[in-house]
Amino acid sequence: MIRFSKYIWVYFLISALVLVPGIYSLVRYGFKPSIDFSGGTLVEFTTNKDITVDEMNKAAKNAHVDVASLQKAGTEHYLLRMKPQSSGVISGLMTAIEAASQSKITIQRNETVGPILGKELLQKATFAALFAISAILLYVAWAFKNIKFGIAAVVALLHDLLVVLGSFSLLGHFMGVEVDTLFVTAFLTTMSFSVHDTIVVFDRIREYLKRDRSRSFEELCDIALTETINRSMTNSFTIIFMLTALVLMGGETTKWFVVALLIGTVSGTYSSPFIATPVLLLWDRWERRHRK
Repeated sequence: MIRFSKYIWVYFLISALVLVPGIYSLVRYGFKPSIDFSGGTLVEFTTNKDITVDEMNKAAKNAHVDVASLQKAGTEHYLLRMKPQSSGVISGLMTAIEAASQSKITIQRNETVGPILGKELLQKATFAALFAISAILLYVAWAFKNIKFGIAAVVALLHDLLVVLGSFSLLGHFMGVEVDTLFVTAFLTTMSFSVHDTIVVFDRIREYLKRDRSRSFEELCDIALTETINRSMTNSFTIIFMLTALVLMGGETTKWFVVALLIGTVSGTYSSPFIATPVLLLWDRWERRHRK
């Protein structure tokens, strides 16, 4: 048996080292929103030959269009982001790019998202997250017949969400990474993965609470963690290896979506044994002191 309970404050210190910079960045800088939230036009197109940045800038200048970003999504595959533009302006820009690069352009996607839709997306994402957190709290509390388990699971969940949010705030400030609807998908997926591992650990603790009343709660938690840690690590690393491969060799359009999933997976693997269970232990210690 590994005495995990001896190092509770070490776990919290490690989490603080990750959370504090992220929370500071969230408060100070916030996020760098994509056109999904800020409003704008996204044009995805392919060409029959590569286009240089200079050719693109020259074409945009000739068409009198301010391009926010040019992203290469693959061989001869590009994404343009800009302020909301009419179809006539987009056609003129594409013509200018063809003339500047001497290439043939095929538009794959042309979408305009206004700020009202962006606000609606943000509101729906916030509502979905709050609904999921409330449902998880109530379900875990009901399943384990104890509100402590539900609150501990939600604390670990909030820890993972803050890690993901803080990481992308820092990435947005220092590397210009934008937050889009794919990030919202990764954000909500992280919630489910975090609770999944936590429930496995809690279920083992509940089994020992029923079977062995001679041991202290701390000993039972240590035994449960010792027995489940290998299973959790093996399960998580299969996901981490796959996501790492996608980050290194996947497409540019899904890169930061996969990075968000990877951060959430690593944080969820850590929080189940080292945040959720220590919260239970601290609560139990407080109850025992209160009873005395």
